[in-house]
Amino acid sequence: MPKIAIAQLAPVFLDRDACLTVAVAAIEQAAGNGASLIVFPEAFITGYPAWIWRLRPGVDEAACASLHKKLVVQASSVAGDDLADLYNAAKTHAISVVCGLQERDTNGSQTTLFNSVLCIDQHGVLQNNHRKLVPTNAERMIWGQGDGSGLKVIPTSSGNIGALICWENYMPLARYTLYAQGLQVYIAPTYDSGDMWINAMPFIAKESGCWVISANNAFQAADLGADILCATAANSSYPDPQEWVNPGDSVVIAPGGEIVAGPWRHEQGIFMLILICQR
Repeated sequence: MPKIAIAQLAPVFLDRDACLTVAVAAIEQAAGNGASLIVFPEAFITGYPAWIWRLRPGVDEAACASLHKKLVVQASSVAGDDLADLYNAAKTHAISVVCGLQERDTNGSQTTLFNSVLCIDQHGVLQNNHRKLVPTNAERMIWGQGDGSGLKVIPTSSGNIGALICWENYMPLARYTLYAQGLQVYIAPTYDSGDMWINAMPFIAKESGCWVISANNAFQAADLGADILCATAANSSYPDPQEWVNPGDSVVIAPGGEIVAGPWRHEQGIFMLILICQR
């Protein structure tokens, strides 16, 4: 019976190397506790660009430009060695890793960013890179559109896994594309939270007959760091450092639709659960 881990942790915003250090430590801890799979939230490396929901395009132009430039510089190239530490940690600890990230395309101008999720097997080999098909609302100021080539299910020691990012999980044909490939563990890295999201996950579990693992962002304003807080100070975007900008709400749903763990709200940590995968 596979044991899985959800890393509901705050990233180190706009710092790829520091994010990788956090991720590697989480992988080591999860593997040490017997996990064969660890799941990180949407855009964990180098942090979800939360400021897009509070800055005003055309009004807070200087702040938007400054933060986007840093995001581009710190985004990861999947084709290069930017993520070597992540692959090596998966291999060293024999654990599969699903991790959201800011991906920088290596083609053309090399400035297009994608909201991507990587599936890395227990041998440290990248088996799939899925780019979010349609960025949601203000996200379109940050990310390009994916092409669907990453709608794949891969076999791991924890079962056949596949992932959709945030509001992609409301796309029935995207879900079906994964179901049709013998999916067993449905993974939903997200920035969403709250009742609407939590209530949607049991439906997906019942529809698919799969385990559903929702890995959500959880961080307070103080976690955003000096670069973001300074850039957004002029319009008082984050006046309270203790504010939960995103409260978390990671949750695990059994194939019948029962919530069996979580939602974990207003807390950070690595949460463990044993799955029984039968299909």
